[in-house]
Amino acid sequence: MEPEEPGEAAWGKPGGDALGGRGLVELAVASGVAAWATWAVLLMPGFRRVPLRLQVPYQPSGPQQVANALALLRGRSGKTVDLGSGDGRLVVEAYKQGLRPAVGYELNPWLLCLSSYRAWKAGCHGKVSFLKKDLWKVNLSDCYNVIVFLAPSVKPPLAAKLLEELPDEARVVAGRFPFPSWTPTSTLGQGLEQVWAYDMKEVRRAVQSSAEGSPV
Repeated sequence: MEPEEPGEAAWGKPGGDALGGRGLVELAVASGVAAWATWAVLLMPGFRRVPLRLQVPYQPSGPQQVANALALLRGRSGKTVDLGSGDGRLVVEAYKQGLRPAVGYELNPWLLCLSSYRAWKAGCHGKVSFLKKDLWKVNLSDCYNVIVFLAPSVKPPLAAKLLEELPDEARVVAGRFPFPSWTPTSTLGQGLEQVWAYDMKEVRRAVQSSAEGSPV
């Protein structure tokens, strides 16, 4: 075998397995195009009909986040919903824990397909529901367990909707970010895995007390 020329990197030789400088540039461009295509095809459809300030990018929940959220609903009963259910993992686990009916609301059709596949794989096909509905237009008056893994910007307007519609017996479990104006009944986990539980009766009592104590 002939020795390499001085200063010539093996990855830059013609016919080599590794990429040269031009190849690296082409790879970067191709990766960027692929990422944009994934966003345009898989994620954008669920955003088009939602106001910009209320849009929430898809971010799957980790196993510990799911476990913590369901732990704060253990022993409860009644209709359970996940607002912005993504790939459906929280709804499936809620059903397994005995929280029924278990329903996910999601606008993105591709994530709804992924949710249905996850339910089928878990043996829950036809036992859980994933509905293509805007969470802002869904009436939540019959929901007793609400799971919310949404961005901070969504929490204030969502808090008003939950206060208006949920029954006193309902419990709301928030993941990743708490409701800024509510005091949680309990919390579990730390950092990105932390979740917060809010009992609506207590939340309403605190809101009413705050309103009564405010100067006219």
